[in-house]
Amino acid sequence: MFPKSLFQSFTPFVGRFLLVSTFLEDSLRIYTQWDQQLLYLERYRSFYHGANHAFLALNLGLMLVGSFLAIAKIRVHYAVVGLFIAVVSQILAYGLFLEWSFFLRNISMLGGILMLLSESPVKPRAIFGGLPMVQELDRSSYFALCGRVLLVLLFGSFILTGRMSTLKLAGSVIGLVMSLMVAIGFKAKFSALLLSVFLVFFNVIVNNWWSINEDAQERNFVKYNFFQIMSIVGGFILLLSTGPGGFSVDEKKKRL
Repeated sequence: MFPKSLFQSFTPFVGRFLLVSTFLEDSLRIYTQWDQQLLYLERYRSFYHGANHAFLALNLGLMLVGSFLAIAKIRVHYAVVGLFIAVVSQILAYGLFLEWSFFLRNISMLGGILMLLSESPVKPRAIFGGLPMVQELDRSSYFALCGRVLLVLLFGSFILTGRMSTLKLAGSVIGLVMSLMVAIGFKAKFSALLLSVFLVFFNVIVNNWWSINEDAQERNFVKYNFFQIMSIVGGFILLLSTGPGGFSVDEKKKRL
């Protein structure tokens, strides 16, 4: 039987790795398609020559360093700030806020990044030597709450894209119910597990970039979608590992 302690230590690592997978893939794309990225920013996004170099270099550094710190669980606050800046700057630079599906997916990714902070609760400390320990405000509960709410915005993107069908309607209803449960922290771990399984199957079926010809432009687009959703899955796995935090129905039920 798989040792419970090993599972508990392995799951957060998987969550953190999946969470930063889109940043690692994006870093590789920037490096291998440097000239194309520069040309796109200058020609279609009105970047001045030189500013496009600085923008790509900054994002490349933030994503690589932030991903390493997040996976290794070192200076997590710095990792979160760096990844936040990378996501927000790309939303603004590439005009992703003009397309609701892209915008909601990126906001959902920000929720996953916040879940990194829910792993690091503030420990009590002594104000003066010899006096009792004073418990500081545990900010991880706030990060967990914000992370949960932002994570489930992904299903707004799911509903807005593509044509509505019976299958999609059923998936949307189930997804919205599970998302609401995650947002309020009711049976949050169970809901996060179901959403993770649903997203993995959906991702493999819909965003199967490996089946597209390497020279096709569509491949980059589908690959980008695939890793973005896997990052959001990583956020749900972190929720599954750390729990919904203090501001949740589950936590309040424990106190009764």
